[in-house]
Amino acid sequence: MKDLFNKEWLVTNGLGGYASGAVNGANTRQYHGLLVAALEPPTDRMVFVAKIEERVLLDGQYHNLSTNQYPKVVFPDGCHYLKNFEVNPTPTWQFAGSEWDLLKNVKMVPGSNTTVVTYTNNGKIPIVLELHPLYAYNDFHTTFHEANCYNFFTEFKEGHLKTFPEYGSHPVFTGWTAGQYYEDRCWFNNIILPKGKARGLGSVCDYYRIGYLVHELLPGEDLSLYFTVEEDMVKKGIKDFLSIHNKKSTSQNYKLQAGFFKDLMASGEQFLVHRKSTNGMSIIAGYHWFTDWGRDTMIAMRGLTIATGKKALSNSILNTFFNSVDQGMIPDRFPDNAKDPVDYNTIDATLWLFVASHDYHQKFKDLPFLKSHISILKNILDQHISGARYNIHITEEGFIYGGEANVQLTWMDAIVGGKVITPRIGCPVEINALWYSALKIYENFCRVLEVEIEACYLSLIGRFESNFTKYFTNPQGTLYDVIIPGVSQDNTFRPNQIYCLSLPFTVLNLEQQKSIFEAVKHRLYTPFGLRTLDPNDPEFKPLYEGNQWSRDHAYHQGTVWPFLLYEYFEAYFKIYGTSLENKKKVLSQLEQLKQHFYFQNGIHCISEIFNGTEPAEGKGCIHQAWSVAAIIKLYVDYGLHKIEKKASDKITQTTNKK
Repeated sequence: MKDLFNKEWLVTNGLGGYASGAVNGANTRQYHGLLVAALEPPTDRMVFVAKIEERVLLDGQYHNLSTNQYPKVVFPDGCHYLKNFEVNPTPTWQFAGSEWDLLKNVKMVPGSNTTVVTYTNNGKIPIVLELHPLYAYNDFHTTFHEANCYNFFTEFKEGHLKTFPEYGSHPVFTGWTAGQYYEDRCWFNNIILPKGKARGLGSVCDYYRIGYLVHELLPGEDLSLYFTVEEDMVKKGIKDFLSIHNKKSTSQNYKLQAGFFKDLMASGEQFLVHRKSTNGMSIIAGYHWFTDWGRDTMIAMRGLTIATGKKALSNSILNTFFNSVDQGMIPDRFPDNAKDPVDYNTIDATLWLFVASHDYHQKFKDLPFLKSHISILKNILDQHISGARYNIHITEEGFIYGGEANVQLTWMDAIVGGKVITPRIGCPVEINALWYSALKIYENFCRVLEVEIEACYLSLIGRFESNFTKYFTNPQGTLYDVIIPGVSQDNTFRPNQIYCLSLPFTVLNLEQQKSIFEAVKHRLYTPFGLRTLDPNDPEFKPLYEGNQWSRDHAYHQGTVWPFLLYEYFEAYFKIYGTSLENKKKVLSQLEQLKQHFYFQNGIHCISEIFNGTEPAEGKGCIHQAWSVAAIIKLYVDYGLHKIEKKASDKITQTTNKK
């Protein structure tokens, strides 16, 4: 059962808040908790409730269901009672002994920082259930400790508690549908967080118990325990909580057959969040620790909301970032703390805004949207042409240049102790592919709106088309990663050049595209994504592991990224065609990632990254928005789910005949 320490579950609430832990009931990282509330959605996330210690009393004998790791011992270890675990539609555990059977389910109320845990006696005899909620009160990036002198002042009400972890803090409410609550205060000290320890982060924490709930649960009977930071939710009662949760989700509009694509769609919805500061929708880049990043949002929404036909959501997300444009740039990210300033250190996120807007127009033909935003897009181009932050400007050749010392502007943005690991100052290849697409998209929008495009933009497009191949093509027939025209060429082989094939507009002919694709295929492709560096490069880092310094030095120096699979297979289909045979080849190549989705790391999740050599175990975030979005967009754009359905139907028919 040791493997269950490495498998994690996740439930989200559409605000940035979530509940999450290891499948065996342990918390294995500082980000785990039963109620991690986003106090300024989707940020300012605090761990209020860590977990519940659960045990069943039968014939005078206790059966401990929960699991904790302490120094040199796991206690209790309830895994031997765990008979089944499922996450669809919400995480559900089945615990059972020789005479008893208990189901546990965890839900979050959509749009509310509220977690509901329901226990059902699934057996034939009464059992006594004893529940000990354990509390914390810490920013989710940190660990909780007794030494910080929290007193958890509690007001005891009929059927619920109102608790202030410290004087002046935000209260947390605990309620229940049945049972007797007993006050019994104590600390649970020195709980080991092995996932945090492995990442060089918080490795030990403490939790606090106020008391516990006892109830004799009859066969077929439910008991629900809920936690919330919203007093209004206490007044509504548990039945309203559950009815709110059971409203149809947007994925149900697709009426999809059960299977991978439907599960993928459901997992993708976990990233969609409401942003309070803009009163609009946004996308969390990844769970557990990311906020909403401009680059990640623009890329991820192409699969999560545009390809899937969610017009209103797509409109709201785009408006969130259009309304946040500053000096011709959208935010690199919104900060973890709502009081902190917004970051604008990105060269590509704003160019991805053009691509996402292009996808939106192609899908929805929303002319009023184009009309209301075309002036902003023009202003963005003008700002880049005249010169933007971080020495971003246009060269004589028509290329976009950017970068300064100690600043990371591209998606390869790891920085440790002020040192940028992959600075890429100059004209990065994917940034220029995006710049060309942005110009062509603007030209296309002007044509659609019957607006005359100024000659300077057409001239710039012409200069770019005349010069790109001449300056970026290397002797091997692929592309330089970064150039400074007339000064230097960086011939490091990275996956960034795949964007010159996959984006809506390209200046490369078919033979050039084939040459690049085949090189990427042989040097960077894995079934889990593309490597960020050629394994033969002396700077290649095969493993993503260790502390922050070690991990960030490997982050873009060989580590595999699943989100690049969309660009890779998009290029493949463009070059080699969309025959049924080619689609089946792609499906077969996605099989290992599909197994990862169901059985490894985050269950029903796709990890952020994998090791550069022998990728198998997910690394980084357990659930990354653009990792999931890439596969969703691939399935939607090329109808791969329909092919899977036909194959499944054929297998079923053959089985029935037998």
